[in-house]
Amino acid sequence: MTQLDDIALDHELAPYTGWTREHLVALAERMLLAVRPFASPGHARITLPGAEGGYGRAVDGLEGFARTFLLAGFYLAGDPDDPLGLAEWYAEGIADGTNPASPDRWVRCDEHDQAKVEAASLAIVLDMTRPLVWDRLDHGVQQHVIDYLSLVVGDENYPRNNWLWFRVCVETFLRSVGGPWSPADIAADLALHDSFRREGGWLADGDERAFDHYSGWALSLYPTLWQRMSGAHDLADDARRAMDLAALDAYLCDACRLVGADGGPLIQGRSLIYRFAAAAPFWAGVMAEVPSLSSGLLRRAACGVVKHFVDAGTLDDGRLTMGWFGPCRELAQNYSGPGSPYWASKGLLGLALPPDHPVWTAKEEPLPVDEDDFVDAFSAPGWAVSGTKSDGIVRVANHGTDHANFDDLVGDSPLYAMIGYSTRTAPFVDDAAYRQPLAQYAALIDGDGALTHRAGFETIGCGVDDGVAWAASRQVAHWLDMPTIQTLHGSGYIGRATPAGRLTVISLLRGPWECRLVRVDQLEASQAVTLRVAGWPVPSADATVGDDALVASAAWGATVSAIQAVVASGLATAMQVGADSVTSANPLGTPCRVPYLVFPAECGKWSVSLITLGEVDQPATCRQVAIAAAADGWTIAVTWPDGLDTSTVIKDSGMGRAQPVTASPDWRGDPRFETRAGQHR
Repeated sequence: MTQLDDIALDHELAPYTGWTREHLVALAERMLLAVRPFASPGHARITLPGAEGGYGRAVDGLEGFARTFLLAGFYLAGDPDDPLGLAEWYAEGIADGTNPASPDRWVRCDEHDQAKVEAASLAIVLDMTRPLVWDRLDHGVQQHVIDYLSLVVGDENYPRNNWLWFRVCVETFLRSVGGPWSPADIAADLALHDSFRREGGWLADGDERAFDHYSGWALSLYPTLWQRMSGAHDLADDARRAMDLAALDAYLCDACRLVGADGGPLIQGRSLIYRFAAAAPFWAGVMAEVPSLSSGLLRRAACGVVKHFVDAGTLDDGRLTMGWFGPCRELAQNYSGPGSPYWASKGLLGLALPPDHPVWTAKEEPLPVDEDDFVDAFSAPGWAVSGTKSDGIVRVANHGTDHANFDDLVGDSPLYAMIGYSTRTAPFVDDAAYRQPLAQYAALIDGDGALTHRAGFETIGCGVDDGVAWAASRQVAHWLDMPTIQTLHGSGYIGRATPAGRLTVISLLRGPWECRLVRVDQLEASQAVTLRVAGWPVPSADATVGDDALVASAAWGATVSAIQAVVASGLATAMQVGADSVTSANPLGTPCRVPYLVFPAECGKWSVSLITLGEVDQPATCRQVAIAAAADGWTIAVTWPDGLDTSTVIKDSGMGRAQPVTASPDWRGDPRFETRAGQHR
């Protein structure tokens, strides 16, 4: 086995990452061999070191097998010579895992829902490597596999999200080997997938406003894999294939703008312990031959994401832990186990492309952030986006994603409902962060220090005008009285909501800056409240606070996070500036500093802050901000720190839609506060 570090970087073919197919091969070999010592005697279960997952050791062992089998399948599909003997090793595990009499048999789909997830990986790889694995299994083992997978047929207990593809893939494989399957199941699942389609090729992960990496590593990936399965040849007609290709193409045009120059993906959404699974949709684009993006650009994005984590020392003796770079158990969901991170295998899908595929000889082409500063707006997730070439950072102002629905007065999930996300910073992810926003918010705060939540907000819109990306929303700022016991699946917590007031929040993005405008439209609270606006969290023990200039900043290496009050006629005057030292769990390290400003909560007045994230010499402020109201929105004139004047028109497409909300006496029995326990995420 060739060591990854022994392979020379090829900066002629890969001027941005230096990586070739050989680097991916070496990484896969290292990962696959590293898990073997933790396999059961018959290889059916791979139970890796670490605390038991929320679903128990039996599920942990199944996950460890199925998710590394996914990686082994990609490897075998691209190199049938099988120098590591993977086909035989995993075939032994399949025989033992599907044997009802084995003490290490796999948990069945009728015993635990998680088996439905892992069954899809088994089906995809058995189909992809059919001559190497399936065809070599004896008839008795093949029948055991069919019996094991057949339990999904007709099962109506799949959650309404990306899980639909697990049933589709399993039944498609069963069809190809003469097993039972249901055309009605597949038709219903494909219709459900179609209901998740949104503008720009984006796919919502369920009925809520859930936009995250599942849009790429699940919902955009599986159609590409499924259409190549043996049993799908006549299940996907030309119209569906064309629709899925167009959606993937459009989505990838956006997704490539959400990768930093260092390969770092946007740190947003649940299941981030899957890490470089974020590379999967780019490989899918190569496989599907999307028309708008070259294979050189797609390989640059995919290899950049994978290399980002390898360079950070993510692998622990060749194994993945629950975390981002190093271990961070709080980043995982409460059901996650030590085998869960191996969905990262999806990020090595490119290995299924043989060595003579044109993608391996195409020269890497630059990501958008490699070429120049840019701004953009993605309407489906409600994001304004800004990338800067000088530091390679991509930033998002979020006014459309909260893993909830409009008017659901639930808690803010730090993974979804914060205003800002980037490729350089991470949200706080422990229990305290779910109970009260700790960074990237605009919230009302009472005398006891309780901050309001924004989930359930109304999206006003997003767009690009006069070189500025903008996004805006209107929220019922609410406090929550939360039960102690919560189910942590990525969504915000539930509780009894007490409205504090209404806020309109507008983000203008350009370069490393966000000009954030907040207006208190209405106050419900009888007690005194103030308005607090917080910026980017960076791992730092120190901060600089200038009371006179109302500016606060903290540095993490060359990266500066800062906030400064904008002073102009007619604007609210900031009362306080500071930089909280937050010790809650953050995937990038603790403690973190979070710069913030406090304004008076004056109805009808705009409070304006300049929020900075980048490799800048020093914090700077907007020189002038002027807001002019119109019947359908606002025109906002800004003189930016570099002296450029812009005039951005904000269109309010949803003005007046929100209805008055009063306090709920108790969350029990109120449909807006129904617990999400039992929903599988």
